[in-house]
Amino acid sequence: MTAASPTAATRSAPLRPVDLGPRSTRVEARSDGTLILTSGTPLAAYPDRFTDRLLQWADVRGNTPFLAQRAADGTWRTLDYAQALAQVRSLAQALLDRGLGPDRPLAVLSDNSIEHALLGLAAQHVGIPYAPVSVAYSLVSTDHAKLRHIIDLLQPGLIFAADGEQYERAIAAAAPAGVEVVVSTRAPTGRAATAFETLLGTPASSAVDAAHARTGPDTVAKVLFTSGSTGLPKGVTTTHRMLCSNQAMILGCLPCLATTPPVLVDWLPWNHVFGGNHNLGIVLYNGGTLYIDEGKPVPGLIERSIANLRDIAPTVYYNVPRGFEALVAYLEREPALRKHFFSRMQFMFYAGASLSQPVWDALDRLAVDTVGERILMITGLGSTETAPFATCAHWETRTAGVIGIPAPGAEVKLIPNAGKLEARFRGPMVTPGYWRAPALDKDAFDEEGFYRMGDAVRFIDPADPQQGLIFDGRIAEDFKLATGTWVSVGPLRGRLIAEGAPLVQDAVITGHDRDSVGAMIFPNLAACRALAELPADASVHAVVTHPRVGEHLAALLTRMNELATGSASRIGQLLVLEDPASIDRNEVTDKGSINQRAVLQNRQALVDALYTVSGGADIIRPAPG
Repeated sequence: MTAASPTAATRSAPLRPVDLGPRSTRVEARSDGTLILTSGTPLAAYPDRFTDRLLQWADVRGNTPFLAQRAADGTWRTLDYAQALAQVRSLAQALLDRGLGPDRPLAVLSDNSIEHALLGLAAQHVGIPYAPVSVAYSLVSTDHAKLRHIIDLLQPGLIFAADGEQYERAIAAAAPAGVEVVVSTRAPTGRAATAFETLLGTPASSAVDAAHARTGPDTVAKVLFTSGSTGLPKGVTTTHRMLCSNQAMILGCLPCLATTPPVLVDWLPWNHVFGGNHNLGIVLYNGGTLYIDEGKPVPGLIERSIANLRDIAPTVYYNVPRGFEALVAYLEREPALRKHFFSRMQFMFYAGASLSQPVWDALDRLAVDTVGERILMITGLGSTETAPFATCAHWETRTAGVIGIPAPGAEVKLIPNAGKLEARFRGPMVTPGYWRAPALDKDAFDEEGFYRMGDAVRFIDPADPQQGLIFDGRIAEDFKLATGTWVSVGPLRGRLIAEGAPLVQDAVITGHDRDSVGAMIFPNLAACRALAELPADASVHAVVTHPRVGEHLAALLTRMNELATGSASRIGQLLVLEDPASIDRNEVTDKGSINQRAVLQNRQALVDALYTVSGGADIIRPAPG
C-alpha cells in the first residue's frame, strides 16, 4: 500500500495513556565478547498450572463472558467462566475415562472454536498433553505427509475435528483405525465418530480434581508443531511452567492487561504460538473475553473479520503485518468502523514479521483523525520454543523492527557471529525439548542451556542498552557473495517487501557464491492485476509479465539501489514467481511465513536463470537512472 508521510500534527498528537511496566536492562559483558542481558524488573509469582486461572475466574467473576463465537444465525454465542469450568470438568472426565494421559495426548485437527478451546483446556486441566494441528496440513496439503508424521509422532488417544465431513480426507489419510474420532457435526463417511455432545454429557467426578492436583509446573500442557527449515514438523514440548511464567512476563511489561481485563477479537490460529499461547493465554490469565474471529486477512475471509470488528471494539488488538495492512484499507473507507475500533483501544501489537512503515504511519494518522490520539504499537521477539514472549518493546518506538529489551525472567545471550550478534534465550518460558525427538535437543541448546533461536539482533544505540534491540535477520539465511561480502538477508528482504507493497507479497533473496544479489518475489496478484488493468480471469502469466508490472518493479529496484551502501544491499535482478509457495514442499508454513532455504532449493533452475547472461525476457533489472 502507499500512504502519505505522517504530518507534523500526527507526530505531535498525544499518545493514549496506558499502564506500562518499567524499562530496565542489565548487561553483563564477558571477556570473549558475549553479552548477557536481563531485565531489571523481577518476575512476579505465577500459578503452577495454566487452568488454575480458570478456577479463579469461575469463582470470583463467573458471569463474565470468557469465549464467544458466531452462531449459525449470525448472533454471538457466549460462554461465561462458570459455564466454561463446568464443561471443562465434564470433558476432562470423558478424556480420563478413555485412558488419555501423558503418553496418549489429544490431537485437534480443526480451527479455533469454543469446542476446540474447551477440549484443549480439559486436557491440560488433568495432565493430558493437547496438540492443535495446523488446519493447512488437513485441508490445503494434497499428500497429508506432514499430518501423518504428526499423528505418528503424537500417538494420540483421541482426535477431534469440528466438522467430520470437511476433514474426511485428512482423517482417512492419517487417523489410525483404533483411535477414537470426535466431531461436533457431520461424521466422516466410512469412519465411526463420537459426537462432541456425548463427551460433554459426561458427569465429572472426584477423579478430575485428583488428576488436576497431580498436574504441576513441569507437566506437559501442549505440543505445538513448528516446521523445521528443511525437515518435517517438530513438536515443541510446552509445560504449564512455560505458559504461566510467560503470562507473568507479559504482565511485567504490560500491566494494563490486569487492570483492564482484555477484550480480544482474534483470528490467529491456536496451533501457532502467537494465537494459542499468547492471545488465548492473556484472555484466560487476566479474566478477559475472547471473540473468536473466523475470518483471516485474505480475500473472501477478511470481510468476516471486519464484520466482527464492527460489532466488538477490542481493548487490545493483535495481528500479523498482513492483517494490519488489510485492516487499514477498511479503516480508510469507514469512519464508523474507525471510531468503534479505536474507541477503547489500549495498544496494538504485531508479530510474525516486520510491520511496514507506511501501514504504521497510516494507523497513526487514522487514530489521530478519529480520536485525537495515537495508539501505542508494540512488538517483541520470541518463538514457539520460548512460549513465545521473550523480549518486548513496550514503549513508543515509531520504527518497525525494534524488538525491545528482555522481559522479566528472560535471559538473552548475545554471541558475536559472522559480524552480527546471535541471540539465545534462557528462562522458565523456554521449552525443555522436543516431543519424542531427543536428537533435536542437542543442537537446540548451547552448553549453558540457552536456546539457539537463530535470530540476529543489534543495539539501537550500543552506548545505551535501554534503547533496546532491533531485529537483524536470521543467521542461517545470511550468505556470502563470490567476493566474500556478507549479505544480511533479513533486513534486505524486509525492505524489498515494504518498499514493494502492495505488489510484493513476499520475497526470497539470492546470490550465494554469485557476483551479485538477486531476488525472487511472490506477487500480490490482485494488486498486480489492478495495476495492469487486466480482467479477473486473466492468467497469472499475463498479470506478472505485464509491462506495467515490470516497469513498476524496475523502478522499485532503482529506488532501493540509490540508497544501497554496497554490493550486499544492491539488488541487480529480480524475477516474479508465477507458482505460489507450496506447503507440501516446505516453502511456506501454515501461518504464511516463507522458508527461504526451501524456496531456493526447490526452484534452483529459476535461480540459475537469474544469473545467465541474457536472463530471459522475464528477468527485471533496475530502470536506467
